[in-house]
Amino acid sequence: MADDRLIVAMDVPNAIDGLKMAEQLGDAVSFYKIGLGMLTGGGLALANELKAEFGKRIFLDMKLFDIGATVEHAVRGLAQFDLDFLTVHGDPHVVHAAKEGSAGKELKILAVTILTSLDRTDLDGALIKSGLIADLVVERAGKAFDAGADGVIASPQEAALIRALPEAKGKLIVTPGVRPAGAALGDQKRVATPAQAVANGADHVVVGRPIWKSPSPRAAALAILAELSSPQVINSDA
Repeated sequence: MADDRLIVAMDVPNAIDGLKMAEQLGDAVSFYKIGLGMLTGGGLALANELKAEFGKRIFLDMKLFDIGATVEHAVRGLAQFDLDFLTVHGDPHVVHAAKEGSAGKELKILAVTILTSLDRTDLDGALIKSGLIADLVVERAGKAFDAGADGVIASPQEAALIRALPEAKGKLIVTPGVRPAGAALGDQKRVATPAQAVANGADHVVVGRPIWKSPSPRAAALAILAELSSPQVINSDA
């Protein structure tokens, strides 16, 4: 069984390309993230096929946000597909509604803290209150846990701070913004290597472009898995 700490982001144009990618990765990868960009390209159909036909775990990254009744209804509909993780924005009313919608199902509700593509300048432009991003992420994580979230989405740089929260006991921390050493950052601004993310307290790391843009996606995934399993000493200054 593949190490499910690695979640491969299936950020490809459509379900056909996604299925081809899954076939290339084979038994090296057991967990996939399917996001909003894939939704109109057959993302739900791909999620169901990977789950039912190939036994993969599925993280549906929809980042839902709306009034409580709408979120609850949407989550109840998605929960029928027997998927594993679903993201919603970390506002307490959204998290609470999502948990109501997933009641009785195994679906884990993960709350987004602050997107890993954003920095303080971006938050200022969005009129988000002042303060260090790390402090805001930790505050949002705590509120999401209090509202019932099964886990949170946060950058690797904030994972250790969240893991230290009393409310984080038994909760999941999933980190996007993970890049193997030497990989291009793309649109990510708060990043770390896979090993650093896990050392900081992450349960799962999400990696997309460094794998599916690689000439050999399977080899790229296996290299990340080897890093996650290595006994290397993490340089805290890296």
